Amino acid sequence: MRKVADILSRKGTAVISTDAATSVLDALKLMAQKNVGSVVITENNEYSGLLTERDYARKVVLMGRSSEDTLVRDIMSTDMPRVAPASTIDDCMQLMSDAHVRYLPVFANNMLLGIISINDVVTETILFHEQTIEHLQSYIQS
Repeated sequence: MRKVADILSRKGTAVISTDAATSVLDALKLMAQKNVGSVVITENNEYSGLLTERDYARKVVLMGRSSEDTLVRDIMSTDMPRVAPASTIDDCMQLMSDAHVRYLPVFANNMLLGIISINDVVTETILFHEQTIEHLQSYIQS
């Protein structure tokens, strides 16, 4: 069974982060520059939360707030469910579905190891199915 550790070994553990005192506009510029839909928010070099495009849409745009004057600490998500490297891909899919989230921070021993997205989970599932098909084809041909 595939695990979160498989995703992290494939994509790496680097995360895009910014300080909680950063303006939303600057965080959005960073997300656009790195072509990501979320950014880790830190305070005192420790994980504080995650800022997502959904946070921006719902907590800035729909509330009529200014992207330049609002700080990411004021709109970031702090209650994201967490997973461990040993968590299964199926468990992640269920958790993402139940919690209506697209990103999961990965922690071990209270340390952030990376962020996985729904895209990572889907990609890992597709790779697993492709490998299964290859094994079955090889078995049938032998």
